[in-house]
Amino acid sequence: MTNTATSPLLAPYSSGSFTLPNRLVLAPMTRFRAHEDGTPLPVVADYYAQRAEAGLLVTEGIWPHRRGQSGWRIPGLETEAHIVGWHAVTEAVHVRGGRIVAQLMHGGRQGHPRSRLLGDVPAGPSAVPVPGPVHVKDGKAEAPVPREMTKDDIRIAIDDHVAAARNALQAGFDGVEIHGANSYLTHQFLADNTNLRTDVYGRDKTRFAVELVTAVAEAIGAHRLGLRLSPGNPQFGMSERSPAPVYRALLNAVAPLGLAYLHLTDNDDYPALADLRPRWNGTLIANVGENHAPTTQHQGEQVLTQGHADLISFGRAFLAHPDLPARIAANDPLATPIDTEHLYTHGAQGYTDYPTLEEQHARQLTAAATQ
Repeated sequence: MTNTATSPLLAPYSSGSFTLPNRLVLAPMTRFRAHEDGTPLPVVADYYAQRAEAGLLVTEGIWPHRRGQSGWRIPGLETEAHIVGWHAVTEAVHVRGGRIVAQLMHGGRQGHPRSRLLGDVPAGPSAVPVPGPVHVKDGKAEAPVPREMTKDDIRIAIDDHVAAARNALQAGFDGVEIHGANSYLTHQFLADNTNLRTDVYGRDKTRFAVELVTAVAEAIGAHRLGLRLSPGNPQFGMSERSPAPVYRALLNAVAPLGLAYLHLTDNDDYPALADLRPRWNGTLIANVGENHAPTTQHQGEQVLTQGHADLISFGRAFLAHPDLPARIAANDPLATPIDTEHLYTHGAQGYTDYPTLEEQHARQLTAAATQ
């Protein structure tokens, strides 16, 4: 028995940019399955193809240029090898009938010389380091004090995003998502404690984000571009005293561009979905699991029925359940545990070895028959 007729998560969705078979989105999640040069490993194609039944797939964060590399074995979209590697991924997804966008993630202050191909100190809006030790390719180390970006650095970072967005289309992606959330570069310009600048990029904390989104939209078409934001997200020591006016102003500035979607995470202290949904007329993807327990089917359905979003992104539920739409249709409890030991390793284990519901039932029947 399925609940296809009753779950709003399984209803099709159509906009000017996408026609989707359901409202489930694979949330972007860093998994470290890349070669040291940033080219995705072959197993990455298997991973995304397994989840192609989702309405939309958003990749893990991809650095647009090694200047923005935030960690070792995180993938890039800078070189011809990167384009070829990602083309294998998009082709595998498209063969399965799926749709996939590339999330561009510039680390800004995030990063360490021991985990960057350039071996240099990362740069951010201001010289404010990430709190606490950071992961490097050979263990942990104290976070470096980042170099404060010059206006030339800012222009180059925008140009890097534009070039990577064009590379994404060449690699066969259906679109691009700018990562403006979760403590990375664009979020650093928006936050109070990481943007201490006194120039135009400090007086108007939305300026970098607006310039970046506008440049990429002009390069590849706004209908192919999404923007992810996490207002008030405290991850990695971020602080935003009053997110509402900043993000309202940001949405007012980018809404006329006609972006493909806004991807928004909610927050306990600032109910971003409730506040910003009325200010966004386009497609809105909601994520309600950030800094909380994994998003459940009921939570996703509730957000849709409340009118706070058009689509729901699932992270951890999609890790352990590659066939998440089918499982929701079958009223599966979504109880497959995540293999945390291999979550951030580099092979297939804990990555592409989770069973589908059909495979799970087959294993159970085989086990019962041998008893």
